[in-house]
Amino acid sequence: MRILILGGNGFVGRAVVDDALEQGAEVASFSRGVSGTPLPAGVTQYVGDRASGDYSALTTGEWDAVVDLSGFRARDVDQAMDVLGDRVGRYVFVSSHAVYVRDLPAGTDETAPRREPLRDADVLTNDTYGPCKVACEDDVVERYGDRATIIRPGRVTGPGDSSGTALYWIRRGARGGRVALPTKPEAPLQLVDSRDVARLVTQLIADARPGAYNAVGPDSTIAELIHTAADLAGSTVDIVPVPRDAVPPRFPLIDPESEWGERRRNPTKSREAGMPVTPLRTTVQDVLTWDHHRGTPPLTIGLTAEQEAELLG
Repeated sequence: MRILILGGNGFVGRAVVDDALEQGAEVASFSRGVSGTPLPAGVTQYVGDRASGDYSALTTGEWDAVVDLSGFRARDVDQAMDVLGDRVGRYVFVSSHAVYVRDLPAGTDETAPRREPLRDADVLTNDTYGPCKVACEDDVVERYGDRATIIRPGRVTGPGDSSGTALYWIRRGARGGRVALPTKPEAPLQLVDSRDVARLVTQLIADARPGAYNAVGPDSTIAELIHTAADLAGSTVDIVPVPRDAVPPRFPLIDPESEWGERRRNPTKSREAGMPVTPLRTTVQDVLTWDHHRGTPPLTIGLTAEQEAELLG
């Protein structure tokens, strides 16, 4: 099996690379080659730039599948499809749960209504990111039909997750003490391990499965995430609810209650297709270990210890 990955140096991309290699695939990666982790030996590296439309490195070669992790606007996937054409057997587009309309009830599956497509946007924001992904999905399906596979991850974490979104709360729980929480402790989460997403990607390719798949993790809550990290670190925590407006907007993993149903999506289709479910405790332990080994660099989101102490004081 020959797999080309568009964006293999990034967080989820690296997980896909590793899983594909474990399955015995021949792996190639296309990226700018200026960020992310070094690729394992044996991976063919193609250098280009999607932002400028430089796909010259991909004008030759054939693959059984391409996995597109770095397509955010319709022009990204359109240019890639124009270059690759039928030299790839299957086009796997990694989309997002942001494609769905907001305020959906708990338990929705892949048939839930999506937002209106947006062909382009100067800046990707909460309002434009999802609609741009919808347009990407539509173009891939229109071009490849039954050879198109769409994966819609929820919130992804795992070793290598430098975004800080889940890491903020994992570190905070591990530190112990009084924890300022600007939501209810029962706020739902379905954090999915990046390695589970990768396993789903390669399994769908092997089985030649078309259609859309929700990649979400086990049901949990933000309080469970904090307490799990504390327990693994040998700490104890006291969660202290604080007003939502006492912290900056866009606080990590904090959603309005009206959107909580979106954190309880139906994962049946993906799990029946072979996506494993790594226990939250395992994911948190592996994130803590990875973060420790890299020296726990400062985060740029959430509250500093001093800010939190002032808020709680």
